Amino acid sequence: MPDAARRKDEFSRRIEENMDSLYALALRLTRNGADAEDLVAESVVKAWSAIQTLEDPGRFRPWIFRILHNCFVSEYRKKSVRPAEISYDEAAGDGKSHDGHEIASLLIEQPDDFLLWWANPEREFANNLLREDIMAAIDTLPQAFRITVLLINVEDLSYDEAAEVLGVSPGTIRSRMNRGRTLLQKALWQHARDAGLVA
Repeated sequence: MPDAARRKDEFSRRIEENMDSLYALALRLTRNGADAEDLVAESVVKAWSAIQTLEDPGRFRPWIFRILHNCFVSEYRKKSVRPAEISYDEAAGDGKSHDGHEIASLLIEQPDDFLLWWANPEREFANNLLREDIMAAIDTLPQAFRITVLLINVEDLSYDEAAEVLGVSPGTIRSRMNRGRTLLQKALWQHARDAGLVA
């Protein structure tokens, strides 16, 4: 098989492997299914035209996410898009990240008084109850915090990879994660109180 054909086949395979993640991230950014599809399609086209810039094939995921993010910033954030029609069932899936960990785990990575209730016997019930609330809370975050939380806790990128995607320093990513988690914790703590899960 010629090198060009082999390269195209490998690119297609990697895109297919990451398509669900790309669409989920695009949906969270655009908040509209049709715009998300357009954003992914545009990102794939730009990625293929820039494939020679991928120096390390092992870093395909941060590379393609960076292209998607750049497309969003340059095209979608600058114009009015269709009215938001995001489906939480569609975007949240089964409430788990792609590696099978509960999305709720993003809230218990740091010791925090807000989350002492999470370790109680009702944890499984709370995880199921709060799945949509977690994704809805993520959607309320300011843009910079929202995409940072999504990249690290939903797409399982490292801090360095997320920094590469967003074009900022790892220190900025850590700061955004701390602030993003705090905002999410407060929102979900209030929900837990309202639901009677804590006194």
